[in-house]
Amino acid sequence: MGNLASMYHKQGLWKEAEELEVLMMEMRKQRAWRGTSPTRSRAWPNLASTYWNQGRLKEAEELEVLVMETRKRVLGEEHPDSLTIMANLASTYWNQGWLKEAEELEVL
Repeated sequence: MGNLASMYHKQGLWKEAEELEVLMMEMRKQRAWRGTSPTRSRAWPNLASTYWNQGRLKEAEELEVLVMETRKRVLGEEHPDSLTIMANLASTYWNQGWLKEAEELEVL
């Protein structure tokens, strides 16, 4: 399912990608997060990226903040996965005109 969502994403089929990504998140929630927390799963960042590409920046931001906070707490602020989501969130802030917030993340 993740591969198909990724294929849709690469083709710019945002609605189809979103449907699968939301379904995958819901399935993981129902399984009590078994090893699929925002620190280990790509579902959350992938869905955030899909929202971003649809121009739904507020929804992308909400997911990116969740993933960033979790990854920083669990993996540490300097872990590559933490830095990646921080860069994604900075881009989301930038595109919403929140330059100060974007800069604060990029300076770290």
